[in-house]
Amino acid sequence: MSERIGVYLCHCGTNIAEGLDIKALASFASTLGNVVVVRDDRFMCSGDGQGLIERDIKENSLSRIVIVACSPHLHEPTFRKACARAGLNPYFCEIVNVREHDAWTAGDTAAATEKAKALVSAAVHRVLHHKPLSKISVPVNPDTLVIGGGIAGITAALEIADAGRQVYLVERAPSIGGRMAQLDKTFPTLDCADCMLDPRMAAVRRHPHITLLTYSEVEEAKGRAGSFTIKVRKKARFIDEDRCIGCGICQQKCPQEVHDNDFEAGLGLRKACAIPFAGAVPRYPVIDRNICSFFELGQCRICEKECPAQAVRFDQSDTTLTLTVGNIVIATGFDLFDPLRIPQYGYGRYPNVFTGIELERMLSAAGPTGGKVMLRDRVAEPESVAIIHCVGSRDKNYHDYCSKVCCMYSLKFAHLIKEKTGASVYNFYIDMRAGGKTYEEFYQKLLGEKIHFVRGRVATVMDSAYYPEEEGKLVIQAEDTLLGIQRRIPVDMVVLSTAMEARADARSVARLLGVECDSEGFFAEKHPKLDPVVTLREGIFVAGACQGPKDITETIAQAGAAAAKILSLINKGTIELEPIRASIDKERCSGCRMCLDLCPYSALSMNEKSNQADIDAALCQGCGACVAACPARAITSDHFTDEQMMAEIEGILYDRDRKI
Repeated sequence: MSERIGVYLCHCGTNIAEGLDIKALASFASTLGNVVVVRDDRFMCSGDGQGLIERDIKENSLSRIVIVACSPHLHEPTFRKACARAGLNPYFCEIVNVREHDAWTAGDTAAATEKAKALVSAAVHRVLHHKPLSKISVPVNPDTLVIGGGIAGITAALEIADAGRQVYLVERAPSIGGRMAQLDKTFPTLDCADCMLDPRMAAVRRHPHITLLTYSEVEEAKGRAGSFTIKVRKKARFIDEDRCIGCGICQQKCPQEVHDNDFEAGLGLRKACAIPFAGAVPRYPVIDRNICSFFELGQCRICEKECPAQAVRFDQSDTTLTLTVGNIVIATGFDLFDPLRIPQYGYGRYPNVFTGIELERMLSAAGPTGGKVMLRDRVAEPESVAIIHCVGSRDKNYHDYCSKVCCMYSLKFAHLIKEKTGASVYNFYIDMRAGGKTYEEFYQKLLGEKIHFVRGRVATVMDSAYYPEEEGKLVIQAEDTLLGIQRRIPVDMVVLSTAMEARADARSVARLLGVECDSEGFFAEKHPKLDPVVTLREGIFVAGACQGPKDITETIAQAGAAAAKILSLINKGTIELEPIRASIDKERCSGCRMCLDLCPYSALSMNEKSNQADIDAALCQGCGACVAACPARAITSDHFTDEQMMAEIEGILYDRDRKI
């Protein structure tokens, strides 16, 4: 019996209908071979649209379906499920993307319609060669790996562990806490950051279902959704954690100090043997072999002599742990933009130009200045302060995107500086973006606190060498776009509200885990609206600012969503994997082994008895690397066979005399 094809055209409201001629496209589709039904609908993905497809499959004995609509990433599962409900194999459905690939980009209705005809013809030719496929059901290991111990990783780990499931929380720093541990107060309520974070950190430490691996990094990740094998390198602290009591005597007695305390943003000293910060979890010190006198000169060992628990172990070495988990959460956080990249703002050249994170540590009662806002020499408080918004954000030279938090933490700084010092505070902003709950209320509150707001981008920050009349001051040169004038304002201190950006090693982590990054380096989600916590690789999820700039509230919500997705998979017990996998024709395979080294998912192995390659369908992700490399053409990708690809090409060239 010949195949019977139904073609369904979606208007997508007006997104597609305004960009091309739906009636002309429907008329054309009806002329194609094997097409027996052509219908259009304003919203084909709606319940009514899906019902229409289901009825036609049953009443018209349709054996193949072509959906002419939007991106398959958005609604391919929707239409496949509709086919399955009508008794048709879901992989007999082909999606034609005429929204993103045509209507939104062509700019010419006639040209867009002609292109759509070619795409529909290609899909009709291709779908004739589709084979019935079934999803692969595999068991899910109930253990979970969370990479990153900031507020996102902590939240995800606690949510999963509180459900009685085992979690391995891996953090590269000596303590969990992340960026939030460096903050003083949080906008817009000015709650103490430590007061919110410390109980969660303590809960992680004592939770029976969380294995905490700090000062550790993931070095290898293999496997598939439901069963990943992870290798974690636990770096040597040179401290026996089983013996250490966290008394801090080793830190007190250590004579070696340096000024690069990362937690204090470079404003405080750091010992060679030190607990990361007062509320660190776990409260174990780390001996930095790069500055320790024993490792450099073979001398000192004072910490070892003074330790009452005899916990110092200079002979300790890195260890490697192997974990097996079913799901992975990436919660690696963000980096802060380096303002040295904008030399006209004077950071690193003028001592009283600070970054936002440096000011955070000054504002903290546990910080290097005891909570006092001081000039760099720590002799006096500033009498005037300029806060420059969007440093590295909304700038085509650096990052086009808005970092979302800069306006609000700049307002927080303005309020706290005014409260602590009484200084005149100037906020230089492009646009005030206060989009969260009660954020606008916080902004309005500051308008009543005699904070100065100057709308305009700052051009330069200069010292009195350029303006002798402003001795000892930093001079802000900026445009005031509301007044339409250039302004020159002398201040004692400048604070740069730097952008949030992707971690420097995000792309290498993405390669390690087999996921993708977007153009800015943040981890890419499956769909920004419908699946913002799921990556394109099944079983791996994202949470927090590693996926894009966000505040604490949004970060916690996303971490909870990732945890909920994982718990649903664990409770189900199995996961269904896409059947689009590679397969090997044993009669063609010559055993050359060329494919083995190319597979990024370790899905291929050599059968020593037959001297031929075998493929683990559960591990294969259908990337096609082995298909392209096989010199004997023994490997085929299901749903992307040569026959299907050639048919699609023939279809797109349906009229060889017409210019496409």
